[in-house]
Amino acid sequence: MSAYRLLTLLLVCLASFGKAQTVIEYWHSQDAAQGTVQALSDAFNASQSEYAVVPRYVGNYQEATIKLVAALGGTDQPVLFSAEGTVFPRLVEEGALADLSDLSAALPEALVNDLYPALWGSGELDGSRYGLPWTSSLPVLFYNATAFEQLGVAVPKTWEEFEAAAARLTTRQTEGYIHVSAAFIFEMMVSTRGGSVVTEEGRPNLNSPEAVDALAMLKRIADAGNATVRSFAELDVALVDFVRTKGMMAFASIAFWPQGQRYSVAFRPAVAPVPTGESAAVPLIGAQLVVLKRATEEERRGAVAFWQFLMEPEHQATWVEASYYLPTRLAALPLLEAWYHEDPSRRVALSQLENAVSRPRVGAYAVWQGFLEEALEKSLRGGVPPEVALEEAQRRALESR
Repeated sequence: MSAYRLLTLLLVCLASFGKAQTVIEYWHSQDAAQGTVQALSDAFNASQSEYAVVPRYVGNYQEATIKLVAALGGTDQPVLFSAEGTVFPRLVEEGALADLSDLSAALPEALVNDLYPALWGSGELDGSRYGLPWTSSLPVLFYNATAFEQLGVAVPKTWEEFEAAAARLTTRQTEGYIHVSAAFIFEMMVSTRGGSVVTEEGRPNLNSPEAVDALAMLKRIADAGNATVRSFAELDVALVDFVRTKGMMAFASIAFWPQGQRYSVAFRPAVAPVPTGESAAVPLIGAQLVVLKRATEEERRGAVAFWQFLMEPEHQATWVEASYYLPTRLAALPLLEAWYHEDPSRRVALSQLENAVSRPRVGAYAVWQGFLEEALEKSLRGGVPPEVALEEAQRRALESR
């Protein structure tokens, strides 16, 4: 028997001596912040006697999703799950999640009004609430501030400036940019051009003019020798490239900032907002807290009570400082002011929040983004023209519907 299962049974047995507690099994993907997840769960459990939250780290978002899908239909599944942004609508469409609309409608008005609208809105789909925000982030530009200063390069604010900076920063020893062919990074490049990879009607739009323009820019940079191209599976390698000064710029979630600082010993790293074009829209990344449909009424209530506990300003501050995710509510900002002031780079993602948009809200995009990432690889590493690679991805997406 696993230690996790043993702990769960122990909690149930202990609860049986008094008023029975409702155990909330919680599967999450917060590897670097496991200790904080556990501490907040313990604090919630100590604050009341009705519920006992038992958190369990089940791997990164992809690994966690695989484990959840394998568990659906069986008895060994959690009550509470951290559903990655593109997995969330798929779970809703497949009827795997509990509708939390009635419980969210009963939340204190002061709390709901204090939540960032983009974050709160991201948990709604088809007029109902299935998700509760907690682990929300945004992509930002990581850059080698030492190299920028030495070469007199200004931090790029537009995509034209970004392309020029990549050329200026490239030397015999390093490239100006490290590109990771992750769907969310490409979505960012499309959204800031005023486009989207999925239409408002939920149809694939992978070969839109904005998408072709974004990939054409990336291909120019790569073909000129001004970029190192990595696949999404090589994300960790890309981070090593950056801290070893093999690349001067990269895009990543602000949650990677502590690692970038920790390992960048030969230069001063910094963070800036992503460049913009026709728009400043940037995709929200991270996950929603969701409740599985098989949950009992008491389990649903316990899960929402736990989320409400996490929304307390002091708990929000604790979480943000440990994880570097975005605060979910405004009331946490005064408690975070000194922390943000200590390192202004920590605030960059927050400065983009008013322009945040949800990632595609159609379940099929969990598959389509794989076609998109393959198209990026074929064009940037295989020499396929951008419009041809994206047309193939679009065709495959349409055929998969």
